[in-house]
Amino acid sequence: MASREEITLYEDEVRSRYGYLEKMTDLVAVWEVALSDGVHKIEFEHGTTSGKRVVYVDGKEEIRKEWMFKLVGKETFTVGTAKTKATINIDAVSGFAYEYTLEINGKSLKKYMENRSKTTNTWVLSLDGVDCRVVLEKDTMDVWCNGKKMETAGEFVEDGTETHFSVGDHDCCIKAVSSGKRREGIIHTLIVDDREIPEVLE
Repeated sequence: MASREEITLYEDEVRSRYGYLEKMTDLVAVWEVALSDGVHKIEFEHGTTSGKRVVYVDGKEEIRKEWMFKLVGKETFTVGTAKTKATINIDAVSGFAYEYTLEINGKSLKKYMENRSKTTNTWVLSLDGVDCRVVLEKDTMDVWCNGKKMETAGEFVEDGTETHFSVGDHDCCIKAVSSGKRREGIIHTLIVDDREIPEVLE
């Protein structure tokens, strides 16, 4: 028969090995949010008996509140390099059921992403065996690549504008040309090493 000391050691080993499972038992919601500096994963734990609330952004604990008597409410934090404001709303649906919604900059995640698709262009490509995510913010003409804001040089050309930047040894250019149609507006195209890269919708 195992001694009390051996049992305690075994329990400690199990706890340390499977601690991450214990940690995430109250996980109630996971969202992925595409921002200019990358796609961020937001996880939310809500202990409906203790009122515990824990928010993780990209696996890093941002908020931890233990033993909260009020089970509904909101938690506000920031996401990404630009410190984008995010809020998780906790609402009672019925009895002991809860609904969790994420807002980004005061808009529902769905509305934010719809608006974002109008104000940004995103391209995903592989350069030198590395996946690159290039984002153009149309309102500021800022260009981001894999979470870093790129140094750019803009110039006017005959049929529009060109924004030049480099990724490693690769010459990149975003061309902005009028579509000639009011509803479509300006068309942005990414050219890398004289090759056009198709846009992705996020």
